[in-house]
Amino acid sequence: MEKNLTKEDLKQFKLELLDEIKTILRDLGPGQESPDDGGWIKGRSVRKRLAVSPGTLQNLRVAGKLRFKKVMGTYYYSAQDVDAFFQ
Repeated sequence: MEKNLTKEDLKQFKLELLDEIKTILRDLGPGQESPDDGGWIKGRSVRKRLAVSPGTLQNLRVAGKLRFKKVMGTYYYSAQDVDAFFQ
């Protein structure tokens, strides 16, 4: 028997998904790397390592000089690219 999805079903799914995401972010804590990082670090850490402003980091990202991922509004940069950038 086929069950149709209702708006209420979707609202419940959304709430459960958001709760799971909040739990993951809370466990992650501020300033830590992504749980599936594979060598990815947050923009703030990159700025400290390279001693650059947020605007400079954005320019490097836009120019394609640093690989990045955007996850839920936060940019993560390849640690390997960052380490090799000024060598």
